[in-house]
Formats: sequence, structure tokens, C-alpha cells
Amino acid sequence: MKKTNAARLLDGHKIHYELREYEVDEADLGAGNVATKVGLPLEQVFKTLVTRGDKTGVVIACLPGGAELNLKALAAVSGNKKIEMVHVKDITALTGYIRGGVSPLGMKKRYPTFADSSITRWPTIAVSAGVRGCQIVINPSLLIGIVEMTLADIAMMPSDGKEA
Repeated sequence: MKKTNAARLLDGHKIHYELREYEVDEADLGAGNVATKVGLPLEQVFKTLVTRGDKTGVVIACLPGGAELNLKALAAVSGNKKIEMVHVKDITALTGYIRGGVSPLGMKKRYPTFADSSITRWPTIAVSAGVRGCQIVINPSLLIGIVEMTLADIAMMPSDGKEA
């Protein structure tokens, strides 16, 4: 696999990680499918969501694959009154990545990034490598440091028990 911007960023900082490639299913880009294909529990695969706050602008959220984003909690910790998801058509222009391949690493611009505090429960977690079909498996403390993430309780599990 060709190195992605996210992987090159980690290489430049001499941060250890592993790339795990998988077959992309365009009909199912969900974290549950990705977790199965890379051999990790759903809670250990973190999705990266792009949001916009009414005061701060773009805010990035990383949360476990099976969780939903608590917009009110993210708004409170990011200094916004209201936060909403960015429209899919705007994701690439803002981040340089496409839906299903958004990585918290190596975006076009550095945005405030918040990770759900459950990220520290794991020795390693997976995040998108910046393309569909590849995940970066990394120690969460190293990821938190390089991205300058703020930890907060921003995830909530769906009441029906299904993946969000």
C-alpha cells in the first residue's frame, strides 16, 4: 500500500504504528464492517467525524465505532452553543479526505480535535489512515499527543444496541 499523509506524518515524528488494509465495501462504510475486517472489537475502532460549531467553526470528533456523537457534550467542551454535522459534500474541501476515509491525522488544516475519553482504555486503537481500505493501529496516547486531542465524554451508545 502507498503511504498516506497520515502515515507520513507519523513516520516524520518516528511514531510506531501498523497499517491494516481491508477490502472496501462501498455499500457498508460503517465502523462495524471495518472492525470485523481489521480484526478488532468495534469499541477499539475509532471513527472521525467532522462537525461545525456556531462559534468556533470546524471541530473534529473521534469516537468508538459503535457510539453516537453527543452533540451537546461536544458543543459544551468546544466552546460552542450548538454543533452540527458537516454535510458530506463539504468533508473533502475541509479535510482533504473523503467520507469513510477521514483520519484525525494529516488534514489540510489543523482543527480542534476531541476524542471520547474511552480512547485511553485500549493499548492500541484503529483510526482511518486517510483512505478507504486502510486503518492505522496505534497507541492512543501517541495519537492524542500528535493530534493534540482533548479528551471528553462525547460518545453515547445507541439505545437499540446497534451500530451508529
